[in-house]
Amino acid sequence: MYGAMKVTIGGPLKLAFRPWVEGLENVPAEGAAILASNHLSFSDSFFLPAVLDRKVTFIAKAEYFTTPGVKGRMTAAFFKGVGQLPVDRSGARGAGEAAIKSGIEVLERGELFGIYPEGTRSPDGRLYRGKPGGLARVALATGAPVLPVAMIDTEKIQPPGKVMPKLMRPGIRIGRPLDFSRYQGMEHDRFVLRAVTDEVMYEIMKLSGQEYVDMYATAMKRQLSEAAKAEKEAEKAAKAALARAEKEQAEKEKAEREKAEREQQTERRRTEP
Repeated sequence: MYGAMKVTIGGPLKLAFRPWVEGLENVPAEGAAILASNHLSFSDSFFLPAVLDRKVTFIAKAEYFTTPGVKGRMTAAFFKGVGQLPVDRSGARGAGEAAIKSGIEVLERGELFGIYPEGTRSPDGRLYRGKPGGLARVALATGAPVLPVAMIDTEKIQPPGKVMPKLMRPGIRIGRPLDFSRYQGMEHDRFVLRAVTDEVMYEIMKLSGQEYVDMYATAMKRQLSEAAKAEKEAEKAAKAALARAEKEQAEKEKAEREKAEREQQTERRRTEP
């Protein structure tokens, strides 16, 4: 199925967008390797496999594979066909463990495993701090080399929330393999996991040219969401205050008109013969 999907999707994708690639020679012709990439767009998981001769497997949320109906079955078939593995993300810790287990299984079969160390798409095109629990643990548990990957301009092709892509050329840079065998057997040492992750993120930053932000993308997304919510509430409060002010002004003007009318009536009665 993967071969058929690569022909039906990868071919037209390359023809339509003509992605440029640097560093393809760094991808081993055989054997296990980890492709650790920045994450700018939903389409990252399609452009990278499209330019590789080998199958690369990424992790995808289980909902893509379990949605009922015809559309759900078609979506599941599509993600299976392009080499995506379902992971239940209903529990944060459980999801992380499932992703690690899946990654190890892929690498033990001598295949390529793709992972986004940031854990989610960048909310603003900058590079965020890598999460140490996934990439580093998989790399140290398997001994597989890590290839830093930089996706270039894919967020401009399909920004978050946009369905229709814009036709333009994205880029992909694949760095030289990083060897972490010096840390073998230390996959449960949090300081080692942090060091491995930071080294990979540094290489991705050099390849991508992105501004680095020393915080998790998920935290930034929460901040942006909270800021948007606060802005919306402030706008709502401002509209309510304006409405109250307008109502109070209208009531004041009405009272003044009624007072003036009463005074006019009193004056007329006083002056009538």
